[in-house]
Amino acid sequence: MPKLKPTLLIADDTATNIELLDAVLGSDYEILFATSGAEAVELAIAETPDLILLDVMMPEMDGFETCTRLKADRRTAEIPVIFVTALNREAEETRGLEVGAIDFISKPFSSAVIRARVRNHLELKRQRDTLRGLSFLDGLTGLANRRRLDQFLDQEWRRSLRSHSPLSLILMDIDCFKDFNDTAGHLAGDDCLRKIAHTLQTSVHRAGDLIARYGGEEFVCVLPETDAAGAYAVAEKIQSLIAALALPHPRSSAGPFITLSLGVATHIVSPGESPESLLKAADLAMYRAKDAGRNRVVTWNEGFGALARTTSK
Repeated sequence: MPKLKPTLLIADDTATNIELLDAVLGSDYEILFATSGAEAVELAIAETPDLILLDVMMPEMDGFETCTRLKADRRTAEIPVIFVTALNREAEETRGLEVGAIDFISKPFSSAVIRARVRNHLELKRQRDTLRGLSFLDGLTGLANRRRLDQFLDQEWRRSLRSHSPLSLILMDIDCFKDFNDTAGHLAGDDCLRKIAHTLQTSVHRAGDLIARYGGEEFVCVLPETDAAGAYAVAEKIQSLIAALALPHPRSSAGPFITLSLGVATHIVSPGESPESLLKAADLAMYRAKDAGRNRVVTWNEGFGALARTTSK
């Protein structure tokens, strides 16, 4: 489910400082806290807060080093950081901005001022996120594009590694789509792609799932925390929804209507593996579906090598 409130991470080694900021901001935001720089980095990677309030004077890893590490990691680089510290000299403020912070608030602070600055920086982040989101959309179908797919799959791959939960992927290809374009024309082909994309988008309902255009007439569905049986059920649902569209295809070897060949792969990630192995497994399964006559679902087993089962409509 989407977050009801923005999330703030407060990093300070003094409990009373955390409690004070929580009292000022806790009614409007979800609050996470860390009492060291290392803990702040770890929590930021795991939870991706919307904004970080960071003290400078912390033992072992101070705030400047913490901010430097956050900005060096692409998983946390875009999270705004505000220093909240008793240090108030110009040189320290300059250093804070140079390592990537967006603001520098000196203690003791005004509650009204800190609320306003947090609110303003979150609004700026929302606007940046909106613009960034547009760059992740496929222009024709409105689905996530390949860039967004790569980012999302990498994110969920790392999550699967941490949680030891299964990650599933469905790779889909419209059967004989070149023949459809050659017969009906590319405008009709584009309209067909949009209808398929809309139908695929309605096939998943969890906020954490992703439908993306992989390229041309290929689409991908990424299903975090989904086992092989669950992914297979989603693939069958997709196949049925596409069949229900009954889009005529006079030159398909798979039947009189538009159909899909679907390859399903599921894996629990281990250290040293890469997301490409999951994509490759789903791709092999999809091409096995095509070789078997198209318009069917083929699953690949955990070992990325043996055919598990096949269904056709």
